[in-house]
Amino acid sequence: MTPNLPKTTGRRRTTRVLAASLALSATTFGVAGCDRAAAGTLEGSRLELPVAGGTAVVDTASLAVSAHTDDGQQLVLSAAADGGLGAPGPVTRTADGARWSYPAKGLKVTASSEHGRLRIKMRADRDGAVNWPVTGTDRAASAVQLPRGEGLDIPVRDGFWNRSAEKGGLAGGTVDVGSELALPLWGYSMGRAGVSYLAPTDTGTSLRFASTGGRLRATAAHAFDAGEDTRDYDVSFSLTDGNPVAPAADYRSYLSQHGQLGSLRKKIRKNPANAKLLGAFHAYVWGDARTASGVEKLKQLGVDRMWLGYDSGPGPMNAQAVRAAKKAGYLVGPYDTFANGQDPKSADSPTSVWPGRVYPDFCVRKADGTPETGFGNRGCYLSSRAFEKAEPTKHYLADRTRTMVANGADSYFLDVDATGELFRDHGKGHQMTKAGDRAMRLARMQRLSKNLVLGSEAAQAWANKAVAYNHGSGTPVADGLWKLERDKKTWGGYMPEKAPGAFFKPVKLSAELATAMYDPKYRVPLYETALHSSLVNAERWELSYEKLPAQKTTRALLAMLYNTPLNYVLDGPTIAKNGPELAALQKYFSPLHRAAGTEKMTSFRWLTGDRTVQRTVFGNGKLTVTANFGSKPQAGLPGGCVDAKLSGDKQPRRLCPAQLSG
Repeated sequence: MTPNLPKTTGRRRTTRVLAASLALSATTFGVAGCDRAAAGTLEGSRLELPVAGGTAVVDTASLAVSAHTDDGQQLVLSAAADGGLGAPGPVTRTADGARWSYPAKGLKVTASSEHGRLRIKMRADRDGAVNWPVTGTDRAASAVQLPRGEGLDIPVRDGFWNRSAEKGGLAGGTVDVGSELALPLWGYSMGRAGVSYLAPTDTGTSLRFASTGGRLRATAAHAFDAGEDTRDYDVSFSLTDGNPVAPAADYRSYLSQHGQLGSLRKKIRKNPANAKLLGAFHAYVWGDARTASGVEKLKQLGVDRMWLGYDSGPGPMNAQAVRAAKKAGYLVGPYDTFANGQDPKSADSPTSVWPGRVYPDFCVRKADGTPETGFGNRGCYLSSRAFEKAEPTKHYLADRTRTMVANGADSYFLDVDATGELFRDHGKGHQMTKAGDRAMRLARMQRLSKNLVLGSEAAQAWANKAVAYNHGSGTPVADGLWKLERDKKTWGGYMPEKAPGAFFKPVKLSAELATAMYDPKYRVPLYETALHSSLVNAERWELSYEKLPAQKTTRALLAMLYNTPLNYVLDGPTIAKNGPELAALQKYFSPLHRAAGTEKMTSFRWLTGDRTVQRTVFGNGKLTVTANFGSKPQAGLPGGCVDAKLSGDKQPRRLCPAQLSG
């Protein structure tokens, strides 16, 4: 179980802070439909189109986009395309907008009103690139929303984030929308209003940040590449009320409208074992924690639900331990990956050993024919297309899965498959694009999910219908984390075998990393707003609750506020030492998650100007959670504590995590 490390890797308006309460339904933003679906008006290069909440104005000469809202605000949604587009061709009216071209760039463009959004589509007849939309240029822009992991809301004048990317900020850095963001979107708040940018053609799309006059701007870029099958580019704009999670609510509506939003309730109906995720904390188990007696100790502590995972190395959980876990009401399953292959004679992990000539014949090949180096510079990445072509006759994946769950396991963690790390494969007989790689990974995950409670790493939105749980998208990973994890002296390595330091050794994050990843004033639940009722989301599995002692209280409060489970690594000694604390936290979480785990997040707001007190609502008031990340009491809620109230509760249920630490 080796981390899949990448090879590279102002002042806010208090009215929005204090009063931004949001019922996150489709109708909040009008995106369920737009009565004014007429084609708008065209005068010269000025195309006006109706959108929910106002009118969008597209300059067909430059692709500058502005809007005037129904309440009289004038907003700049995008400056003109960076680098220019050349002279536009004639503009032709269509039933829902207009179409035109930029001959010098080989681009055909359509603009339309769709579900209350402004949708602009480009189709290129040649390879090239466009730098657009150019966002954050409106002087009213106060904050940018970025779905790095769970999500960030960053004041555009914030000194920390205006630093260079090399110093932990965003300025000068580029984020790949398809591989580095959990959701294909970003957004800006502009006083009482805001804008959501959805980029469903995320492969080949990136966001470049710049600090201009001490303010963060984000310019999207899309590479048109026939070989990568990215000759299409699609961006939708929505007007919002400026709430920091509004872009994610817009995206949730988009997914629903396009039949791409999963449902945990439906997953439970199809496979009732998925219901055991509700109320469960997650843990990878080692040593004595993998035994029936280890499971029994957790049960005796009062832990009523757990997801237990184990790596494929020596001594996986045996049938007796699995029976004990299932009897206790827990889910249990192996870690596996279909993405790595090594020479069986020298492989360092059983998951990298495949029969016959899977290695090296299934290796993803670069354009020059060399293999794409695998995890930790070992072996190669294996082609999902090669497996899909072989599966009907060779059954490599089905045979592997049967072997892995022969002990009776009812869950499965399939590393990498749901992440954005996709490949173009030039290998003879199994060529594929990144989009093809995504489609074939999705196909095999859907097969697995029919009989197993399936999870994957850092699941992106495109996988939300296939997986039931996700380890990773709860963590807003900053680049410095990868460097820290490679420092085995500080982070810990893979010894001792039954309690590897990489998982069990406590670590102190640098001030920069702690700010970028865990400062609650920047954290917002974008992922949960979009997908909470579809799957269960947790932090990365190498970042167990005990791994980062200084962040324990913050992480516990975030988990309760977002209605997401904590994750752990456990062996015999840690169950003895930390088991009572785990049990107390899980006892608090369990009834809340059982009630609201299948509900959507319907509201997020800050209750104080400094953002230390935050509130979420799930369902139609089924669960309300208030967390105080500060040190001073607010409205009777002590600092470092959380109150949760189910709809039938007369009084809120209080948790102060720091008081549980022994």
